[in-house]
Amino acid sequence: MPLSTLAEAPRFDLDGFTFRPLAVPSRGSTELAIWALDLEPGARSQPHSMDREEVFVVVSGAVLATVGDREVHAGPGDAVIVPPHTTLRLGNASPESPAVLTAVTSVGMNATVGGAAFAPPWAQ
Repeated sequence: MPLSTLAEAPRFDLDGFTFRPLAVPSRGSTELAIWALDLEPGARSQPHSMDREEVFVVVSGAVLATVGDREVHAGPGDAVIVPPHTTLRLGNASPESPAVLTAVTSVGMNATVGGAAFAPPWAQ
């Protein structure tokens, strides 16, 4: 499948985050996993880690991320780079405006949240 449209992407909602897979195995990708990520105002993830490198590119809005022991603020055009097995907490830096990101990782990644490992459904 050479084209995967955002309009046809399935939607996964979790704690103020909306994940919409663009390039994942179920949509034709074999090596990379890419999804659009919308953060509601004030949304903040639980601390978690991935077993693969993950990169978030801010499309609009602003994000606040804790990557390991470093806190970073990122705006449009910035990339937040998260090494594998590094604790991440990602959030919308604004209590009033949404944030939009593009997330990129490798096919087959697994997440760990609260000691439980799982394959995120938006990366399948």
